[in-house]
Amino acid sequence: MAHQNYKVCIEECLKCMVACNHCYSACLDEDHVGMMKECIRLDRECADICEFAAHAMSMNSKYAKEICLACAEACKACGNECQKHDHEHCQQCAEACFACAKVCREMAA
Repeated sequence: MAHQNYKVCIEECLKCMVACNHCYSACLDEDHVGMMKECIRLDRECADICEFAAHAMSMNSKYAKEICLACAEACKACGNECQKHDHEHCQQCAEACFACAKVCREMAA
């Protein structure tokens, strides 16, 4: 079953989605939310793309590899932005994003 081949990647995508959603929500509670605008935007996009990638893999989409490559790019961009902020939720999100990007690239290779 192809789903089993995707298991690790699906798990990383879902972990990243959760981390991005948490970061997004926590950023909205920061004192200087305006400074977090790009982080918030990328958190939302990355969470959506990770969810979509996990869904595509779970149904063995013939486009799963291409979707995973797009997911890796979104994760890299989000991780790079989150890494700029000292907040713990941003640092945890960056870590999840970079881990997901790595696994998605490996899956798509």
